[in-house]
Amino acid sequence: MKLSARNQLKGKVIKVEEGLITAKVLLDLGNDNIISAIISKDAIADLGLKPGVSAFAVIKSTEVIIGTPCEEEDHKCKCH
Repeated sequence: MKLSARNQLKGKVIKVEEGLITAKVLLDLGNDNIISAIISKDAIADLGLKPGVSAFAVIKSTEVIIGTPCEEEDHKCKCH
């Protein structure tokens, strides 16, 4: 597999939760790290995704957003 995206995380599928059109795939990356993705049911079938299958999570993003918990007395908090 050759891709331009450099953020490729190898793991094993641990669960596929199918909905009407899409499905949620949980991928175990090891060391208690699990990542999930919502993809089409057609993609699930095309890739043959099911528990135990090796797969890659490929992350392509232009930005990452970081947040911190709000404190109740913090008047600048945008959580409420």
